[in-house]
Amino acid sequence: MSLLDIRVPAVLLRIDRNPFHHGTLGAVRSLGRAGVEVHVVADSAGSPVRKSRFVRRLHPPPAPGASPAEIAAVLRRVAARIARPAVLIPMDDASAIAAGRLRADLAPAYLLPQQPGTLPERVADKAELAEVCAAAGIPHPPTLVPDSAEETAAAVRRLGLPVIAKWSRPWLLPAGAGLRSTVVVRSAQEAVELYLRSEEAGSRLLLQEFLPPGPDRDWFFHGYADRTGQVRAGGPGRKQRAWPRGAGLTAVGLWTPNPQVQALAERLTGELGFRGIFDLDFRRCGSTGRYHLLDFNPRPGAQFRLFTDSAGLDVVRALHLDLTHRPLPDGVPLAGRAFVVENYAPLSALRPAPRGRELAWSAPDDRGPGLAMWALWGRHVAGRLLDRLHDGTPVQAPRPHAPVVRQAGEPLVPAAQAGEPLVPAARDEESLVPTARDEELTGVAGVPAAPGVSSLAGQPDRSDDEKASSC
Repeated sequence: MSLLDIRVPAVLLRIDRNPFHHGTLGAVRSLGRAGVEVHVVADSAGSPVRKSRFVRRLHPPPAPGASPAEIAAVLRRVAARIARPAVLIPMDDASAIAAGRLRADLAPAYLLPQQPGTLPERVADKAELAEVCAAAGIPHPPTLVPDSAEETAAAVRRLGLPVIAKWSRPWLLPAGAGLRSTVVVRSAQEAVELYLRSEEAGSRLLLQEFLPPGPDRDWFFHGYADRTGQVRAGGPGRKQRAWPRGAGLTAVGLWTPNPQVQALAERLTGELGFRGIFDLDFRRCGSTGRYHLLDFNPRPGAQFRLFTDSAGLDVVRALHLDLTHRPLPDGVPLAGRAFVVENYAPLSALRPAPRGRELAWSAPDDRGPGLAMWALWGRHVAGRLLDRLHDGTPVQAPRPHAPVVRQAGEPLVPAAQAGEPLVPAARDEESLVPTARDEELTGVAGVPAAPGVSSLAGQPDRSDDEKASSC
């Protein structure tokens, strides 16, 4: 018998166009395996998610940039088809912000955590997060929000180069504008040029002190704050591998006890009165050892299934149980458990995992998405290679700590470094087997693994999880 109330369906909402968002598949499987009827409101054309046997029905999503009223209209149409109350689970920042604003309007058709409706937007806003951390005493990289070109240049001088430039509300960036949500700035002129595009970007530009990446420095915490504010499910995790290396999404994560990270997460959510699922990103300063909060994502992180305890509880199941007034089981944390996104870290997916491992796409009880992912990924890799050959552009690879550059409405790519070939030069026979280092740099078949595929569905990837790192 399922611990969850299977009479109450779940609706997953994702506004960002990203056919390769494995977090959506994780939520589908988590609830579907428990017997819950799962509906997906997302752009699933050309997505492996649509092949999951646990999806009850796919529904067209709101258009990118849709107003709250338009989002509400879409959700009401879905509710009319389901014809009974459902748990609503936003899977990206734009969805979480809309759900927070619309909570009262969507009741009783949808069940959502009860908290101030503007709180998700407040913590997702990069500039406001700096103020939140300052008020709560949570370490955060020194951040300045200039009000003029002159202040921008002065902020760069004060923070020192390189400096991180972020748009405070990256979900508002217009597609095709050539703007990136986060970029490493290496001159005052670059920063000023960005500032002058603030109106076009739709939000404020902030400048942040650069915290260099390094071994054992990138951490995350996934949790669920229940109706009482207690943090349940989830836990602290460490990035073992990321794409691109030193930043970006978690390709390999490890459930790793860390009392400091856990205490920071619980203190922050408690002081804010936050309720629901959250995903925090931290970077440890190499000189001070302090953990600095980089991002607060008011929704599930893509690798949330890493934190599945001995009772089978994860943050998505915790949300469903709590909102349907069911008790949450007391499981044991499975420290050492691993989560691998196999298209970014294929070798790690093949290595032994004595303490348990979950793959993002492949599962013995739900083979369709894994098979579809590899077929679609192969087409993507081949298409990228052909494009490079046809336009005569040399294929480039990033240096070990290349900064993340995020094109609004385009896949995440590392900043190109001139003169470094992506496909390794000829090596001896033994070295033709990719190493873990190669795996991080090239993904599959020696091609940089872009987090989304624009050619499959006609819409480019805008994954929030890949926007979480500051560098």
